[in-house]
Amino acid sequence: MNINVNSLPVTVRPALHALAILVLSLSGCSTMAPYDKSVMQVPVNFKESKLWSAAQVQADQVPDEWWLLFKDPALDQLQIELAQGNQNLKNSVAQYQAARAALGISQASLAPTLGGNASVGRGTSGGNSNTVANTYSVGVSASWELDVWGRLSAGVQVSQAKLQASLDDLAAARLSLQATLVQTYFSLRVLDAQSVLLERAVQAYQRSLELTQNRYDAGVASSADVAQAQSQLKSTQAQLIEVRSSRTLLEHALAVLLGKAPASFSLPPTASLPMPPDVPVQLPATLIERRPDIAASERRVAAAYAQIGVAHASYFPALTLTGSAGYRGVDLGDLISAPNLFWSLGPALALTMFDGGARQATEDSAMAVADQAVATYRQTVLTALQEVEDNLVIAASLLEEDAVQVESLRAAQKAQDVVTNQYKAGTVSYLNVVATQTTTLAVERSLLDVRNRRLQAITQLIKNLAGRWDKVQE
Repeated sequence: MNINVNSLPVTVRPALHALAILVLSLSGCSTMAPYDKSVMQVPVNFKESKLWSAAQVQADQVPDEWWLLFKDPALDQLQIELAQGNQNLKNSVAQYQAARAALGISQASLAPTLGGNASVGRGTSGGNSNTVANTYSVGVSASWELDVWGRLSAGVQVSQAKLQASLDDLAAARLSLQATLVQTYFSLRVLDAQSVLLERAVQAYQRSLELTQNRYDAGVASSADVAQAQSQLKSTQAQLIEVRSSRTLLEHALAVLLGKAPASFSLPPTASLPMPPDVPVQLPATLIERRPDIAASERRVAAAYAQIGVAHASYFPALTLTGSAGYRGVDLGDLISAPNLFWSLGPALALTMFDGGARQATEDSAMAVADQAVATYRQTVLTALQEVEDNLVIAASLLEEDAVQVESLRAAQKAQDVVTNQYKAGTVSYLNVVATQTTTLAVERSLLDVRNRRLQAITQLIKNLAGRWDKVQE
């Protein structure tokens, strides 16, 4: 709003001139020190990247919808439903909206406030007069605290940093929920595969029991052989029941992640597992700078330092410009007229002279909170580095373990075939058959477990790198 000083009454101009001199003399006296973004020294590349063969194919760029790398349509659909229905995600959105409203409140403190009033009263006019009359009044008032010490702008910086931290918290919560969904889904699919494996084993053991029973009836096998075959069959059936029960519990967990009641959700079983994507040969450690939890922690450091500025500014006086204008008179019909005009305008300084050390304690507290925020930020970075290094080791070792388990399974299956033929020929006891069958089943289940853990590790690695591992743009 532009004000023409020459159009104001002559008596107002000296007050405005004095105010202008005061404001100019105090401008540039902000108590805020510039905030330097916290920096953590990180290595150029992750230490455990060397575990990956140089001949490995470079992985494709991980998209924002990083789960698409697993090429599983059912998983893609679940992620869509997660974004729409998860209640924890909605809670994080509401927290961000509250932080945005808090920023609006702090920004409003930089603007002047304007109010209006109207009143009517009845009484004597004062002095020795006994005249009783009505008095009418209408006017406006305004006040504006000038931010010469930077206290208000520091408060805005606090709210801005907290808003960005809240936005980063939302991104971190979304990423965590996405990864939890992927890992739960993979665990469920592994149980589907184990169910198929155990069902096949139950059928095979049922045939073995029939074979042993026939050999017993023919007098070429002992009752111990029959008992061993029955025990093996029942034990495998019990394992199948346990796997199916665990699968049901994971399906319930998926339903809650999607914001649905378990009774209203079901996922058709399938025995196929997605292939994990290749991990790049080299991963720059600076990738963790994009992690939303690290960004949120850094913004809380910025907010803490801005709060120190707010506390320090309390040592200086608050300069407020106040003004009011209106009309006051006894005749309502002639109220809006020059003789009834009244106005006031002037600055006011308010300073607390003694507070028993409260301001110093407030500033000390703000500095301690800032130190705590810095330590938390640095620990967050260190933890992030450890998480990536750990999962690089786990994913690499599980890749090797998968190959060894495949060779072990081939050997176990070959041994089982040989021993089964020997038993049919009557050269070995059924105990040998049970041992080889048990070994083969255990190796098959171990192989599924390794592949599940490998999927989990790569999923966790992608999460540790903020959902993608493409190179940082310079």
